Amino acid sequence: MGTKQPRTPLHTILRLPAVMDRTGLRRSSILDGVVRGNFPSPIKLSSRAVGWLESDVNGWIESRIAASRNVDGIGQ
Repeated sequence: MGTKQPRTPLHTILRLPAVMDRTGLRRSSILDGVVRGNFPSPIKLSSRAVGWLESDVNGWIESRIAASRNVDGIGQ
């Protein structure tokens, strides 16, 4: 018998408090960003719960870093 490999999740879902912690944004800024199309949309988890894919939030953070560095001329 072979040894079983531990399963790694395909996707991690972050709830709003975790998204706030990761981004440093308040609830209103996150939700406003979703409405304006400047922040990833949440996925519906149930009739009263939503969450964000960790990969989407990480991608948004990376895009903000890149935009900041391009504007400031840092890293060129």
